[in-house]
Amino acid sequence: MSDKPLPPRPGAGVTEARLAEILRVDHAGELGAVHIYQGQRAVLGAAPGKDRIAGQLAEMEAHEAVHLARFDALLNSHQVRPTALAPVWRLAGLALGAGTALMGEKAAHACTEAVETVIGEHYASQVAELAEREPELAEELARFRDEELAHRDLAVEEGAREAPGYSLLSAVIRAGCRTAIRISEKI
Repeated sequence: MSDKPLPPRPGAGVTEARLAEILRVDHAGELGAVHIYQGQRAVLGAAPGKDRIAGQLAEMEAHEAVHLARFDALLNSHQVRPTALAPVWRLAGLALGAGTALMGEKAAHACTEAVETVIGEHYASQVAELAEREPELAEELARFRDEELAHRDLAVEEGAREAPGYSLLSAVIRAGCRTAIRISEKI
């Protein structure tokens, strides 16, 4: 994904339509992230001796919940519908979170690294695109991006790249995230 901003589209109403896509996809992403962390906490939070990672996951989930609440408010204030695939993203997030947690702490961290890397790139692209026409939103997205990248950095510090099958696991998760982004903008 390129950090190069998209050029404005020509035609009446396209600025509003593009803003709707941005809000819809970002809401979907934060919804999925909350559910990934919930799935990971369901597995690791119940395991003995996993208090440390359970605490990390709870803290990251709390950040995502703040982002999700903000996008709920933005969807309402801009009268933008959420993605029709929200139930799918909830289930997929829970499954991805629980599945990677069942593979172990390092795999859970690899999931976080992969997801947050894609989301960081995604937010960076949106910040560049919106900087001039929606500076307040761009600033907010930049803050969210920084929080997502902090999650990624923590995951790397905790051994994400030492997970069994890391390269394949990371590639599959990143591809899934990029696909979900494209779909959620439109549907």
